[in-house]
Amino acid sequence: MQTRSLGSTGPRVSALGLGTMGMSDLYGPADRAESIATIHAALEAGITLLDTGDFYGMGHNELLIHEALQGRNRDDVQISVKFGALRDADGGWLGNSGHPDFVKTSLAYTLQRLGTDHVDVYRPARVDPAVPIEETVGAIAEMVQAGHVRHIGLSEVGADTIRRAAAVHPISDVQIEYSLISRSLEAEILPTTRELGIGITAYGVLSRGLLSGHWSPDRELPPGDFRGYSPRFQGDNLQRNLELVEALRAVAEGKGASVAQIAIAWVLSRGEDVVPLVGARRRERLGEALGALDVTLDTADLDRIERAVPADAAAGDRYAAEQMAHLDSER
Repeated sequence: MQTRSLGSTGPRVSALGLGTMGMSDLYGPADRAESIATIHAALEAGITLLDTGDFYGMGHNELLIHEALQGRNRDDVQISVKFGALRDADGGWLGNSGHPDFVKTSLAYTLQRLGTDHVDVYRPARVDPAVPIEETVGAIAEMVQAGHVRHIGLSEVGADTIRRAAAVHPISDVQIEYSLISRSLEAEILPTTRELGIGITAYGVLSRGLLSGHWSPDRELPPGDFRGYSPRFQGDNLQRNLELVEALRAVAEGKGASVAQIAIAWVLSRGEDVVPLVGARRRERLGEALGALDVTLDTADLDRIERAVPADAAAGDRYAAEQMAHLDSER
């Protein structure tokens, strides 16, 4: 397995990480046994970075990872945890909290659910507009000093917030959506992280399945699958975006690769400071994603990809308007 560093101060991790959200939440029902088998397959393939959130299934995802890691050496795996999203008993979203007391309480519950004494990277999922980022990061820094957190990360933050956070404590990485059809970070955020020696963990590299090459316009989504409300999966937007996928498929076929592998390989090509997270829920999809590590893209390939899927070619925002309003990265 190839490895990359999460910034100049963060851990060295596998070049691909496994995002586990879909094993517990937001993409409809998942098979528990297959989810655990997929985590095991990822570890056996050399993936060391597991990404979760304490609000994925209201703790279910952390318990799932705990179960999957039973009998394994904890130090062989880096666990990245997001916190701060507030939810109700029906799974609804109530906002975000970055209050120092909430930081410490959330971490205590996370450590219990994961069955570990430390989290490798701990990060607020979104910026709490009512709490200065300096206070949120300061509270995590106290947990670093106490030995309960190894590194501090951020998620979906803008350049100014990154600078303010980094002035309080070294930041290992910023987790943010990055794919062929989500490139807004390239304007200001990526130059800022590179200036400060901060890595990028890229989620949504397949745009929640849209760039997988397996999506069809007549696919029926189960209840609870948030893609049913995502602008890029609606009506004419979906049709336009699938046309981009077909253009990308022509490039992939020329390389003897799948659409998903080309899309992941493109994110890998963005720099050694970028670590893509693949959200595979099944071993079959994990195996396909791992194949991206064997795809080499030269300048001509990258030019063909750019012509197939130009920047800003996607139709529709990456989240619904209400969720976009919570993204400090989009302000």
